[in-house]
Amino acid sequence: MTKIHALDLEAPAEEKKKKDKSWNYDKEIKKLQVELAHLQAWVKKSGARIVIVFEGRDAAGKGGMIKRITEKVSPRVFRVIALPAPTDREKSQMYMQRYLAHMPAAGEIVIFDRSWYNRPGVDRIMGFCSEKKAQRFLELAPRFEAAIVESGIILLKYFLTVSEEEQERRFKRRIEDPLRQWKLSPMDVESYRKWWDYTRAYDEMLRKTNHEQAPWWLVPSDDKERARINCISHILKSIPYERVKFHEPDLGKRQKRPDDYVEDQSHRNVVPDLTH
Repeated sequence: MTKIHALDLEAPAEEKKKKDKSWNYDKEIKKLQVELAHLQAWVKKSGARIVIVFEGRDAAGKGGMIKRITEKVSPRVFRVIALPAPTDREKSQMYMQRYLAHMPAAGEIVIFDRSWYNRPGVDRIMGFCSEKKAQRFLELAPRFEAAIVESGIILLKYFLTVSEEEQERRFKRRIEDPLRQWKLSPMDVESYRKWWDYTRAYDEMLRKTNHEQAPWWLVPSDDKERARINCISHILKSIPYERVKFHEPDLGKRQKRPDDYVEDQSHRNVVPDLTH
């Protein structure tokens, strides 16, 4: 069985940040986003296919992680898949079927904001699937992922962890802040109450689905900024991309205004300027 690695477990996050006075999050994240742009160019040119799975505790920072990865690149190359609850039709299909429909074509990176691992986690804990089905999933998942990798897709799996204390702090912040209240779902509240049920489920999931073709990587996320730097750095190091030379286009000369052009005088609605 492949060992599960944590990307950074040397010291408590806040303590490390205080000791390292030279560490600058804004500077580091900008450098990594530049590298993600280079990765994008290589993926487009090479036709590479990449899948990145993000799982983890509720409020562990998956959304923020994905946002930092994708905010400076093209959504046509970096596709984020966050599937809603399955429809009645999807419930009648093979479980993996709706995930297969989102696998990347050449020149695409697909990021799953939660994935097929709903089954041994929230589905099992909340009673949406039987224990028998969850165990069958745990048995078949490594074979499913091995087939993905053998088809030529690069598959990376990350599990974001967060402490009980930090998760509670983030939930309370969501309750108090109108800008964050939309993030707090009934499922989040249940995950807070069922912390140890989820702990046992995730322990078993990580143990049984950690394999050589697609190992799990743990990302301690009590410090969100450090987690983002660590995880994005790891993604970039895990993909054998090369920098692609950018060929600057020749813009040429803009055409001159035609002598016979008359500006249209019909009424047009203009958004009011409220900044004065």
